Amino acid sequence: MKNTYKYLAISSLLLFLASCEQAFMTPTPASDPEAIFDQVWNFADTKYSFFDLKKVDWNASKTKFKAKISKDMSDEALFKVCDDMLYDLKDEHVNLSSKFNISHNREVFLDFPTNYNGDNLTRNYFNNGKTQAVERTFRLFDFGDVLYVSYSSFSDNVSDYAMDYICEKAAGKKGLILDVRQNGGGSVGNINAIAGRFVDKKTFAGVEYIKTGPGREDFRKDTIFVTPPVSATAKKYTTKPIVVLTNRGCYSATNFFTMSAKAIPNVTVIGGKTGGGGGIPATTELSNGWTLRVSASRTFDKEGRNIEIGVDPNIALDISEADKLKGRDTILDRALKVVREK
Repeated sequence: MKNTYKYLAISSLLLFLASCEQAFMTPTPASDPEAIFDQVWNFADTKYSFFDLKKVDWNASKTKFKAKISKDMSDEALFKVCDDMLYDLKDEHVNLSSKFNISHNREVFLDFPTNYNGDNLTRNYFNNGKTQAVERTFRLFDFGDVLYVSYSSFSDNVSDYAMDYICEKAAGKKGLILDVRQNGGGSVGNINAIAGRFVDKKTFAGVEYIKTGPGREDFRKDTIFVTPPVSATAKKYTTKPIVVLTNRGCYSATNFFTMSAKAIPNVTVIGGKTGGGGGIPATTELSNGWTLRVSASRTFDKEGRNIEIGVDPNIALDISEADKLKGRDTILDRALKVVREK
């Protein structure tokens, strides 16, 4: 009898432990096509910040595209349906990524003049490419009275040494030209590393609203400033003209940088309207291993304009067809003129 009681006690304990384990285990999320579609739609629904600006009826999109989902569809077919739905958001910051594809919407860059020709600059302005590299991040060319600086990606780290060198090199010049055309963005941490060298005091640049909840208007407000470097020995360039060159290829972090640069008194932005990308992305991993990124903030410049659709230059200018034929860069020529006449 004692053995029977012992057996019953052990059995009861095992059943209790099993039930406790089940109670504390997190259920594995479903990864069938319908579940993945719902995860994509729901994440965008709660995190995306520009439905109104882009005039997108997200509920209607769900109805339209979910009708194309079937339980036996391939991963590639499922990806295409989700990609097509996300494409309607008209946002290059919205990306669905799998091992076999990454979704993009490049429409923001289409139907605009390029306003940049690197080969032309190399041949006709920089003595067949005799520019100076500073830490492989910046390319410099000395026009004698004006220092030209190219920064091609905000993914390239900006060091204190590089900025000290540039500011010191430009000190004896009439002004500085910073070319960020075709800079597709990167780390926002590099924005103030550059722009901060052009101010003597904390300078208001804009306002950012960051998504904090599932509601369409659940945002937290933050203020954006350009701040000078903390180090008293850091070189700055705050009293002479600075011209920033832009085009439609300026996206994401470069878009934010252009907004910040426009807020600085001695900066003039010349060229084309930037490509936009005024939302900081939020990312999630779906239950099938795919990742989804959407814009989860709104940014407005100091005059209250939403920069998601791009930042307007102070002087809007395209490279003219006549100048193209002559190997001239209309935007750079105007920048040199602006600096020399100030």
